[in-house]
Amino acid sequence: MGHGNYSHAAHAAIIADRSASGTEVFVQRGCHPLMNPHGLAMRESRDSLDHPHSLGIVFALDVTGSMGDIPQLLATRELPTFMNLLIHCGVTDPQLMFMAIGDATSDHAALQVGQFESTAELMDQWLTWSYLEGGGGGTGEESYELALYIAAQHTDLDCWVKRRKKGYLFITGDEHPYPAVSHHQIGSLVGERLDADIPIEEVIAAAFETYHVFFLIPDLARRKRCEHTWRKLLGDHVICMEDAADTCAVAASIVALTERAVPDLDGLAACLAANGVVPARVSAVLRAIRGYTALLDPAAGKRAPVTAGHGPGAWFKRLFS
Repeated sequence: MGHGNYSHAAHAAIIADRSASGTEVFVQRGCHPLMNPHGLAMRESRDSLDHPHSLGIVFALDVTGSMGDIPQLLATRELPTFMNLLIHCGVTDPQLMFMAIGDATSDHAALQVGQFESTAELMDQWLTWSYLEGGGGGTGEESYELALYIAAQHTDLDCWVKRRKKGYLFITGDEHPYPAVSHHQIGSLVGERLDADIPIEEVIAAAFETYHVFFLIPDLARRKRCEHTWRKLLGDHVICMEDAADTCAVAASIVALTERAVPDLDGLAACLAANGVVPARVSAVLRAIRGYTALLDPAAGKRAPVTAGHGPGAWFKRLFS
């Protein structure tokens, strides 16, 4: 997937029309049939004549009760900001896919999976097809590991296959992950058979083979719930924002810096300001990503964000029947 060209004007018009009409954005009252992961084969991010250097980017959005603000912000204001920043910073041919995450122990639609798209209309379609169930199990954990599993096992990126360039996986959330991917849940939700559960460390390692993986915590108050656990798993790929409204600017900044589309934080700040991000928010974005940007400095040394004990490829070969 991912054909067609992106138009910021068209995307802004969608948002403006939505705001003017005052209609409800997320009208799904159950998992959309096309986002149901049962029987899922592959979600593909492909090169094309329009996009010869495609770059797969996944937003895996927590849609439980405490996290519905980020999908709403994306659909009513911020998603055009993300695309506009990428393009103006010099990131060519981004292709976006949305996933929605709940709690597989209690929710009806704990995992929803869209397609990679390049046009404003289709990006908006998959985002707003998401069912904001607003559930969650109340245990302090949500099923983020399922999104990692889908990224590792059910996406195929030309940026990786053809150019050995990783895609990007941004998970938004404010809770802990479950300690393992449940083979029972994979069986019921995806329709695949695993012989055993997969430890969270192993599925993270598998996702890191083809993605730069980040966990975005929406604000400083909620970081207390889960930051420590996620830092043990992802190190400085955990991004603690000051406001959920910064999600798109933070994600675009991470991509632009990692792709070397902007040379440094000064160049990034200039790009953000030139594209309408007010000074206070520019400062907040830079504070949120400062730990990660230190990893991009060769003088800082290489730090592995995952400490898995075994190669993930061997795990998945052994667990699939």
